[in-house]
Amino acid sequence: MSRLFGTDGVRGRANADLTPDLALRLSIAAAKVLGASDRRTVAVIGRDPRASGEMLAAASAAGLAAAGAKVIDLGILPTPAVAHLTALTGADFGVMVSASHNPMPDNGIKFFAAGGRKLPDEVEDAIEAAMGDTTPLPQAEGVGRIARSVDPVEAYIEHLVTVCPNPLDGLKVVLDPANGAATGAAPEALRRAGAEVVTINDDPDGLNINENCGSTHMEGLRAAVLAHGADAGIALDGDADRCLAVDAEGNDVDGDAIMAILALAMREAGTLRGDTLVTTVMSNLGLHQAMGAAGIKLEITGVGDRYVLERLGEGDFSLGGEQSGHIILSDHATTGDGTLTAIMLLARMAATGRALGDLASVFTPAPQVLVNVRVADKSVIDHESVRDAVAQWQAKLGSDGRVLLRPSGTEPLVRVMVEASEEPVARTVAAELVAVVEHAHS
Repeated sequence: MSRLFGTDGVRGRANADLTPDLALRLSIAAAKVLGASDRRTVAVIGRDPRASGEMLAAASAAGLAAAGAKVIDLGILPTPAVAHLTALTGADFGVMVSASHNPMPDNGIKFFAAGGRKLPDEVEDAIEAAMGDTTPLPQAEGVGRIARSVDPVEAYIEHLVTVCPNPLDGLKVVLDPANGAATGAAPEALRRAGAEVVTINDDPDGLNINENCGSTHMEGLRAAVLAHGADAGIALDGDADRCLAVDAEGNDVDGDAIMAILALAMREAGTLRGDTLVTTVMSNLGLHQAMGAAGIKLEITGVGDRYVLERLGEGDFSLGGEQSGHIILSDHATTGDGTLTAIMLLARMAATGRALGDLASVFTPAPQVLVNVRVADKSVIDHESVRDAVAQWQAKLGSDGRVLLRPSGTEPLVRVMVEASEEPVARTVAAELVAVVEHAHS
């Protein structure tokens, strides 16, 4: 039987894989595992704007109340805001209903422990096991109540503006919040920090989240930056835990480049603890080379911001993230926060007077090709022919390249990633590996 939890909570197609009944049972189980034992449990819950979030958040809140919890409904908020408010309110745990960057038909449920921390695997396993618990639920005065929070967005915006290290005065920014959860919070935070902000894709209707916009579709942002003569463009995803950027010439600045910029800024400020950046196996070889040249150490984890978070905590490090734009500034947040990342990136531009493209030039990416192969069974990567092909190509590329195959944590995909000194070589190797995966899968 496959594990219910993936790399980032429980995710699937809303009302098919992820039903209100599942949300109800999952939330009851979460309250049993994460709740207080000596008093009434307090839980906060938020969601992104997608239409199915209305029913799934309602079902989740009902499950929490059925388990006896006091539920604080935060409404539509970015994932990092829910994490922040879990800590700020002293709640026993938090719940976020969102499928992040996934298309609108999908949705998901993720949990934050007390303090706004993501759950380790063993706690998620305990929640899944508790779904089989048949202990009677509380009745009468033991039943929990659900109350709406008063202006939780304001508390989150105040936090973002407070941690901004210097004003963003003089910067013109185009912001694409992906018709998502940060449509209200992100532009207001940037404006209060001093930036002039132009917004696009800022009219969520429940159906258009991530649709040809945000961090997964940067074309519109590139065009808007050029059209408005902006200094930078910022792209968030649907729940605003990711941030990617565009420089004034319309060039993409990915998570690796952003981490390189922030790592150098933080080391200069004395806040890059251990002179270490934590990142995943997906980060480009160019990042390794740039950080090595700067004397900054890299700690490498598996794919997923939760593993970056774990290593940040274990080593008491202050910066980590992923090429995809999940970037964690652990002095200010307990999870990836796209708006916080944008503020810190823009603050570096404002403080130095340097263009984003100039700052990003510290990082020269090695050619990288990433191909998603749709499969019915992601265990195809363990097929002997696939393993042999990966080993053979890695041996041929040597230190000038890298091959990585991994299953998606949220979709029926195998991700084939190849880096090489020349892009045609990377494309050739990736095409051959895709063919091996497809043949093994057939």
